[in-house]
Amino acid sequence: MEILVALGFAAAVVLLADRLLLALERRGHVNWRRTGRRPVAGDGELSEFSELPRGLDRLLEDSR
Repeated sequence: MEILVALGFAAAVVLLADRLLLALERRGHVNWRRTGRRPVAGDGELSEFSELPRGLDRLLEDSR
């Protein structure tokens, strides 16, 4: 029974967090979905961290 209560609370937290982010985005406070990822380096250079997602994609493409 306790596991059902814990799962219910976890589902409620996830649902409420999703609704909160959607409400904040609708009002213009958060716009990460529409704008995408911002560049990390300010000089127009690509930093080490901006290459990580593409590097993982390349690794997964090579393994197919």
